[in-house]
Amino acid sequence: MHAIVIKEPGGPDVLSWDRVPDPRPAPGEVRIDVAASAVNRADVSQRQGNYPPPKGASEYPGLECAGRIAELGPGTEDSGWSVGDEVCALLTGGGYAEQVAVPVGQLLPVPDGMAMADAAALPEVACTVWSNVFMTAGLRSGETLLVHGGGSGIGTFAIQLAHANGARVLTTAGGPEKLRRCAELGADAGIDYRTEDFAARAKELTGGKGVDVVLDIMGGSYLEGNVRSLATGGRLVVIGLMGGRSAALDLGRMLVKRLSVHATTLRSRPVEEKAAIVAGVREHVWPLIARGTVRPIVDRTVPLADASEAHRVMESSAHIGKIVLTR
Repeated sequence: MHAIVIKEPGGPDVLSWDRVPDPRPAPGEVRIDVAASAVNRADVSQRQGNYPPPKGASEYPGLECAGRIAELGPGTEDSGWSVGDEVCALLTGGGYAEQVAVPVGQLLPVPDGMAMADAAALPEVACTVWSNVFMTAGLRSGETLLVHGGGSGIGTFAIQLAHANGARVLTTAGGPEKLRRCAELGADAGIDYRTEDFAARAKELTGGKGVDVVLDIMGGSYLEGNVRSLATGGRLVVIGLMGGRSAALDLGRMLVKRLSVHATTLRSRPVEEKAAIVAGVREHVWPLIARGTVRPIVDRTVPLADASEAHRVMESSAHIGKIVLTR
């Protein structure tokens, strides 16, 4: 098969469409003929040499895909899946390829009538948002969520899913166009991080109370502001470190306001934990997608062999939603 190979750490040009050995499904895995994959910030970090795949994972980038089951591996014959089924999948790596092997517990059915390119944009964002905002932070109807990077793939999905579950949603984004799109997806108010103090605006927009949950992709540079943004009993979930990995934390404020900070990653979790998250997504999120209440937001599609161009777009932050790679 062909796959995108990272020749050496560096810029987008180090990505190469090369011929590589076909994957073989291990016990508990199936092999998928990939129709589409999607680009995530983690892929960019891996290309730069900052986020190596976990031990035993595919060396090729790509944390999600959509396609058709080509082969059932040992022990999956009674899994309920069949050769030819259209699926999308949460991956530990290997999505930028013509084929990939994936644990059967990380499969989701392609929603009826949905194009493969749209389905490929769902697994990573759906599992990330569901596991962090709802499983970890416990967002409830009537609470307020602050989403950082509302124009990103994660952001556009988090806005929709929180809105669909009865939460009030505030979001940060860069510029009026992205904020307008976020409002169309269900954000109740937008904050331009380029020109506004997001913590001060979050307090203002909540009448001084603060928000109940923050979903953060920045890390260190936003930590102090995130803690200031939280209401009593608030929960901060950090899922990215685009703004650095460390910062001072005001424990006094946390004690007084009974705050909690969580930092999580999805890629390196055990197979059993990923399967539980995927099962939760299928039960709680997939029905909303089937009804059209929540949908994938795809900015553009790029041929899989031209993944370097997709990475340039990702790094420019000019996109809204997901960048999808198609065969």
